[in-house]
Amino acid sequence: MRVVVALGGNALLRRGEPMTAEAQRANVRKAARALADLACEHRIVVAHGNGPQVGLLALQAAAYGGEVWPLDILGAESVGMIGYLVEQELTNAMPGAALATLLTQIEVDRDDPAFARPTKPIGPLYDTGEAERMRAAHGWPMVEEAPGRWRRVVPSPRPRRITQMPAVRLLVEAGVTVICAGGGGIPVIRQPDGELCGVEAVIDKDHAAGLLARELDADAFLMLTDVDAVYDGWGGPEQRAIHRARPEDLDPARFAAGSMAPKVKAACAFAATPGRIAGIGRLEDARAILEGKAGTRVAALTR
Repeated sequence: MRVVVALGGNALLRRGEPMTAEAQRANVRKAARALADLACEHRIVVAHGNGPQVGLLALQAAAYGGEVWPLDILGAESVGMIGYLVEQELTNAMPGAALATLLTQIEVDRDDPAFARPTKPIGPLYDTGEAERMRAAHGWPMVEEAPGRWRRVVPSPRPRRITQMPAVRLLVEAGVTVICAGGGGIPVIRQPDGELCGVEAVIDKDHAAGLLARELDADAFLMLTDVDAVYDGWGGPEQRAIHRARPEDLDPARFAAGSMAPKVKAACAFAATPGRIAGIGRLEDARAILEGKAGTRVAALTR
């Protein structure tokens, strides 16, 4: 099977962990082992998130006190960092495999309504006092992810076109394990004269990876994160894990915007084609999710 795997930024730098290079590398090493296990039987293409990482770079840039660097450039920095670690750890876990990391630009619509409604959380969690200070100092919109715990939110436009898709296909067809669409891709718009330029946004990596999976005609699309499944009533007294579902049974509006809702929406879009499988769950359960033994598996009914 051809499997596109999207690694969540929170799976690579877990909530509550120190935002250090050592913690990042240790988590990437775990991810590489799970991916190598999948690659024993399947052809994999790897995408990854960068929410915590790009937020950390933005925070560091703001603390510097000089020019505020735009998110597309900070996104490229974070994607280069994560891609380097993923490729290196995969090389160690898959000796002899051909690997390549591709910095990927993805076109978005300049009129996307997301630019007026920031919803994508990035960066670390703040307590209420810290969040207010960040809001006052930098004008950053904030969202409360848990009682008294806040994160910065930025625009998250829908991906429309992967500019380097021909290169990705060429590498995949040549048997290369490709790491691409990192951080949801670097968001760009096309100017009237045809030139590309970056925009102040972060594309949701699940939507970008779903587009990648459809463009590559993948058999399966896995979104691996730090939660074990999709839940109805998440965080409530009667929360219930959803283990199997058809695309028409899942309404993304039932789930948290900026976190699980994009995953559900991307899963449903991919699995709407009969024969395709989408899965959501923990990084360490990658193989079990693909086999329907863990996580949430989304697939259309076959007749």
